[in-house]
Amino acid sequence: MIWLIGNRGMLGSDVEELLKTRSVRYIATDIDVDITDYAALSDFASYREIDRIINCSAYTAVDKAEEERDKAYSINADGAHNIARVAEHSGAVLIHVSTDYVFDGEKNGPYLEDDETNPLGVYGRSKLEGERRIISETDRYFIIRTAWLYGARGANFVRTMLRLFRERDEVRVVADQWGSPTYSKDLASALISAAAGDSTRFGIYHFTNEGRTNWYEFAREIYGQAVRYGRVKRDVDIVPITTSEYPTKARRPKNSYLSKEKIIRELGVECRAWRKALEEFIKKYQ
Repeated sequence: MIWLIGNRGMLGSDVEELLKTRSVRYIATDIDVDITDYAALSDFASYREIDRIINCSAYTAVDKAEEERDKAYSINADGAHNIARVAEHSGAVLIHVSTDYVFDGEKNGPYLEDDETNPLGVYGRSKLEGERRIISETDRYFIIRTAWLYGARGANFVRTMLRLFRERDEVRVVADQWGSPTYSKDLASALISAAAGDSTRFGIYHFTNEGRTNWYEFAREIYGQAVRYGRVKRDVDIVPITTSEYPTKARRPKNSYLSKEKIIRELGVECRAWRKALEEFIKKYQ
């Protein structure tokens, strides 16, 4: 049985929807079982036959983390460690979601799973510490790093752009940060693939949709598809700007492009083109 942790968030809700669609046996929790409380996690797992744990819970407020370091570490590091301890004690495989923010973005070319990490801010450091604690606690894990995640729930770039296109005549978007968008439903499918199989090829993997772009080009594609499918019905001028023209509390990696070769080769996971995934989302978005 799969234990889905964090089922009410953007990613977790998509994972749960797919589990239901595929008739997979699972249980789900969110804040009702506090991941920062090891005893609560252990008690919940103690009388259930759990062989897979998918952890979609995380502190993801990148800028706010600069001011809430303790909270970010409590969830992303301590919480991940507690879940790993429960997984090890239960003999369960842990599938955990991490981030491109573990890298500094200075590499030319796609990041591989074994490239040197060097987070630029509190969020990235807290997620990297979570990875390290999982690895120190159990050998049976799939850590899936992702980037530029969007979906039907929660705050994300695509939903923000769609709102701004309806409200403003001009939208300014950073054009010197590069990466790959990721539709939460596609990541959810990848997580379930890791959980559902009998693979023992444990380790760190990267998953995003395929293709490389920047935020400005991404915004232009969102606008184009939104107009095509009637989600936006007005002219909007999308203006490229530099990172220095849009200062944030937390620094972002200039390059967040992750190689997917390993997850395709080792786990047989498909990575569809990011424009195709975006089109599916725009068609459904209201």
